[in-house]
Amino acid sequence: MFAVYFGIGVIAMGLLAFLVVFSVFARYFFSLSWKQLSEFNVTLFAFTTFWGMGVNIIKNEHVIIDIFYDGVKPSIKRWLSVLDYLIVLVVDLVFVYQGFLYVGVAGKQLSMGMEIPMKYMYGIMPVCGILCAVCVVVKIVEFITADESYFAPKNKALTKDDQPA
Repeated sequence: MFAVYFGIGVIAMGLLAFLVVFSVFARYFFSLSWKQLSEFNVTLFAFTTFWGMGVNIIKNEHVIIDIFYDGVKPSIKRWLSVLDYLIVLVVDLVFVYQGFLYVGVAGKQLSMGMEIPMKYMYGIMPVCGILCAVCVVVKIVEFITADESYFAPKNKALTKDDQPA
């Protein structure tokens, strides 16, 4: 299931890169510009940003100060991780709630470029927030059910004695 989720993000990012390069070439070499394409690129950028929240959660690519975390016993790390992700879940649910409020207020206007209701563009935030919340719950379950070796230090600093010859 994660492969599909990740694949959608990869396709969206590839499409964004292609369309940005295309629009730059069209503008600078042929003096062609489309407001719809420009707005779609901005929307696609927002989508890839918010879609990536769940990917970062599942792949453990979020910011962490692990010098303190790695100093704790693995049995305690499990519950620190669960607590950490519960906090992330609360923040994410506030983001989803505020996103729905924002869509309700600003979503009725038509976009300037694509001339579609802004709710489709702004709706990216709460929808991706819900998907991120699902990813957080998956990680919490993973932490609770994981073997203690899962919490062994992963980023141990190398000292002079530990470095390869």
